Amino acid sequence: MSDLDTSGLQGVTLKVYLYAVKKNGAVGPREVMRSANLSSPSVAYRHLQKLETMGLLTKDEWGNYIVKEKVAIRGYVWVGRILVPNPMLYSIIFLGILITELVVLAIHFSVETQEFKTFFLLLTLITVAALILFAVEGLRMLAKIRIRQAD
Repeated sequence: MSDLDTSGLQGVTLKVYLYAVKKNGAVGPREVMRSANLSSPSVAYRHLQKLETMGLLTKDEWGNYIVKEKVAIRGYVWVGRILVPNPMLYSIIFLGILITELVVLAIHFSVETQEFKTFFLLLTLITVAALILFAVEGLRMLAKIRIRQAD
């Protein structure tokens, strides 16, 4: 992954770039228009040109665009060809912590004091709250970059 200037990589341009990465091949303005739900091929063409100017895409001899390289995008991490928001990863970590807490609570429930049970219940509630907050934020970030599946 490269550290190119990705400040212009947001909104529709980001969606066009993500489609090109998911497609993993040559993409043209018409298919980008359909996948990113744009109004016309010229709008898609403009965003493809912008990505070419940024150095993220190259144009082949038939006028199609190919991803030159994947770049790091702030707030997201690449998992294969899928862009996952950081909060989604945090929510998965908190899910693992929650499962561990519930297993420990189930094992120790019958032998521990009421104070331990109360403390552990509060700890579990805090973990659930963190899990929900990160999951909701991650889903909101996913909705912003949602595109149609690559054919």
